[in-house]
Amino acid sequence: MDQNSSAPIGIFDSGIGGLTVAHKVRELMPTESMVYFGDIAHLPYGDKSAAAIQAYSIKVTDVLLQQGCKLILIACNSASSAAFDLVKEYVGSKAKVFNVIDPVVNFVAENYSNKKIGLIGTKQTVGSKMYETKLKNINSSIELKSLATPLLVPMIEEGYFENKISHEIIENYLMDDHLMGIEALILGCTHYPLIKNEISTFYNHQVDILDSASIVAKRLKIYLEENNLNSTSNLQKDRFLVSDKTASFEASAKMFFHDEVRLEKYLIWD
Repeated sequence: MDQNSSAPIGIFDSGIGGLTVAHKVRELMPTESMVYFGDIAHLPYGDKSAAAIQAYSIKVTDVLLQQGCKLILIACNSASSAAFDLVKEYVGSKAKVFNVIDPVVNFVAENYSNKKIGLIGTKQTVGSKMYETKLKNINSSIELKSLATPLLVPMIEEGYFENKISHEIIENYLMDDHLMGIEALILGCTHYPLIKNEISTFYNHQVDILDSASIVAKRLKIYLEENNLNSTSNLQKDRFLVSDKTASFEASAKMFFHDEVRLEKYLIWD
């Protein structure tokens, strides 16, 4: 791979969820520049077929390659489970491709031997059994219990968190028998860190709540340093591309990145 260390990191998701990961990347690597693509026109990915997610992911990946990204992060669990292998094959040697599942699986495997762990995510993520398969291959002593929670993404996209409605929906899901007795809970969707405090409160802060944002950002930093691809420039400039503009996405982006956010509409589908 012949890449320029000053080239940007490409990050994509269907909506605001990937912003939680991008925010951590910005915090941990302040000299890196990013190109974020929010495929708003097709959100949420979680209730789409694998074929549809793959098609969207390739289209977005192509845009990020056109922007000269040195690394592409699929900041979406649904796309990571359905399209990672295809995206990696499509990109080839042009850039390194990361997903948000593998770093979390490795973290859990290293730190939760002989424990019962819960996982909540979209129908696509849970139905793929990607977490179970990967975790079993690394550490079979861990018991993983998964639950699809499809209402959470649209709830978060519409700004319903830290209120009575979100409390009731979250409580209804987390009271499911599948999740009884867990010692940690994997947030298997990059939207879910936005309700992390509510989830932790439900468990009276007695259950470890694991989100991918910090874990993935740390893994990216290590990769860039090990391969001499980390940028040392202080002239980082982030771009935010979207397949459709919505007020909720712009508000969420500004919540994480303040007034420096300027959304650029970029159509990926004729």
